[in-house]
Amino acid sequence: MIKHDTTTGESATRPVRVNSWNGWDPLRHVIVGRADAAVVQAPEPAVRRDFPDDGFPLGTYGPMPADMTAEANEQLDGFSEMLRKRGIRVDRPTPVDFNQKVSTPDWEQETMSGCMPPRDLLLTVGSEVLEATMSYRSRWFEYLCYRPILQELFNSDERMRWEAAPKPRLTDASYHTGFWDTYNQLPTDVQLAKVRDYDLVLTEEEPLFDAADVARFGKDLFVQLSFVTNRSGFQWLKRHFPDHRVHAVTSTNTHPLHIDATWVPLRPGLVLHCGERLADPELMEFFKLNDWEIIEAVQPASWDHPPKLSFCSPWLAGNMLNLDQNTLCIEEKEVHLSEQLSSYGFEIVPVPFRAVGPFGGGLHCATVDIEREGDCEDYFPRRHGRY
Repeated sequence: MIKHDTTTGESATRPVRVNSWNGWDPLRHVIVGRADAAVVQAPEPAVRRDFPDDGFPLGTYGPMPADMTAEANEQLDGFSEMLRKRGIRVDRPTPVDFNQKVSTPDWEQETMSGCMPPRDLLLTVGSEVLEATMSYRSRWFEYLCYRPILQELFNSDERMRWEAAPKPRLTDASYHTGFWDTYNQLPTDVQLAKVRDYDLVLTEEEPLFDAADVARFGKDLFVQLSFVTNRSGFQWLKRHFPDHRVHAVTSTNTHPLHIDATWVPLRPGLVLHCGERLADPELMEFFKLNDWEIIEAVQPASWDHPPKLSFCSPWLAGNMLNLDQNTLCIEEKEVHLSEQLSSYGFEIVPVPFRAVGPFGGGLHCATVDIEREGDCEDYFPRRHGRY
């Protein structure tokens, strides 16, 4: 059986079953990340952290402040306990020392990162849990934090498929050298053209993708091309899931990084999108042709004081977790979004989570579905354009 921190009741005795096809069926088993030992990453070709006002100017790195880590863990623990009280089984990763130098025969990296956002690494499709490639050297070894959970899932559920995408070499050939020296100074229209043409930091040297760039809608998987997911990664996913329709998507987002605050499934026939990151017209028409209503998210609650050391935008507001088709966990300060979605009949569960953002994201980032009740359904019977 799977080990848990404090799981009691029905969720502790229910047989372990890996099964999740979308983001809205009733949630029964989930992984929730931890903030322990997280660091501000050392510079590397794919990413640079620059927080001069928070004590970490460009080129510096090291452990996240202890008080921030403690507050984030308090919120993660509280969220986990709330889920358990609702009968949901909760697993947690095993942190390692992220403030250490790591290497392969191809490179050395001064630090790792953390294990708060399991959604970045793990993708559940049906009875399969897939470990993504990752494209940051600082996250190459992050899979180690989840191996105890995956091993026990494999031992407990004979149907479970445990897969791992090819570990990338991440040599300098996988990156456009000097990309970050100029990109942020480019005009917005030039940045958007680069996003549209996929001329970003990653080359096509090898398949690269983060699991959080995949939105699951039953038979259809939508893969965002981003700073961490290249066309080769999309092609690998398309070949890996031959029984699915796998689509590459982009939006008017100058800094694409994970799809789960941009194009957010809510329930069959209803999807939320970020109005500042419009999907391409062909995707919008594809959804409308299949009788999906597309809601433009209201403006996020004001960040009067943005969290220290956070690389997330205010649109993290849309990074929410469905407990079922009628129940949404939303960060407690995002009252405007809560009111908007309440008007569509959702029960809103407000969750204090703002302190978690600097460790890698919101409620969706911090979780990975292991079991949701339900089967693989086809929600898009009509084709349109390239979809």
